[in-house]
Amino acid sequence: MAPTPARNHRTRVHVVSDVHGNARDLARAGEGADALICLGDLVLFLDYADHSRGIFPDLFGVENADRIVALRTARRFEEARALGASLWAGLRENRATVIEEAVRKQYAELFAAFPTPTYATYGNVDMPPLWREYAGPGTTVLDGERVEIGGRVFGFVGGGLRTPMRTPYEISDEEYAAKIEAVGEVDVLCTHIPPEVPELVYDTVARRFERGSRALLDAIRRNRPRYALFGHVHQPLVQRMRIGATECVNVGHFASTGTPWALEW
Repeated sequence: MAPTPARNHRTRVHVVSDVHGNARDLARAGEGADALICLGDLVLFLDYADHSRGIFPDLFGVENADRIVALRTARRFEEARALGASLWAGLRENRATVIEEAVRKQYAELFAAFPTPTYATYGNVDMPPLWREYAGPGTTVLDGERVEIGGRVFGFVGGGLRTPMRTPYEISDEEYAAKIEAVGEVDVLCTHIPPEVPELVYDTVARRFERGSRALLDAIRRNRPRYALFGHVHQPLVQRMRIGATECVNVGHFASTGTPWALEW
C-alpha cells in the first residue's frame, strides 16, 4: 500500500474486525487502500460456525468443542466453565503456557500478514502484552489514543467489557469509559465493541445480547463523530444505524467474509 496521502488526495481506508485466524484474507485486505484498520480479535480460540477450528478443538477435539458451544449458547456458563476446567486439568502442561504458545503461533502469522500502514487495536480475545513483540514498524497499535489519517482524526479504544465468558481482555466499565474520555472528539471513533444499543449488540446466531458500552454511546451522542466503527457481534440484528449525526457501522465478521469494509473521502 502507498503511504498516507496528502490532504488534496482522496483517501481510502479498509477496516476489518474479528479476524479470528484468517491470515490468508488479511494479507489481501489492504489492497487498493491507503491504510488498513484492524479492530481486534485476531486470535481464533473456538470457531462457533466450524467447531473443528481453533485452539480449543486442537487441544480437546471437536466433540468437546461441540459440547462447550452448546452450553455457552444455552447460557449455561457455569457448566461450560466446569467442562473446560475438567479438560484443562487433564493436560500435563500448564494452561497459561499452552494458551500462550498457541496464541504466539497465530500472532506470528497474522501480524506478518498486516500491510503497511496498519492501525490496530485489541479485541476482547486478544492478549495485549504479546502485541508489542509481533507488531512490526508498519503497524501502529493504539488503545485510548488518536491518529490522523488523510486529514481525519481517528480514535481507537480496544478490548471488551466483563462478561461471564471471561475472555482475556475484558476490563471494567470505568476503565473502558476512561479510555473513551481520553480519545475525546474525533472524526472516526474505532472500537472493538459496539455502543450499548439493542439492535447493534444482539447476535442472531448465538441468540444472545453481547456487551456493548454505554460510555461509548454517550460519547457518540456528545461528540458526534462522523463514523463509529466496531465489530465484536458476529451476526448483528442490524449492521448499521445512525445515532444523531453519527453513522454507526459493524464492519463485519472478517473471519467468515474475508472482505474489509471500505471508507473513502
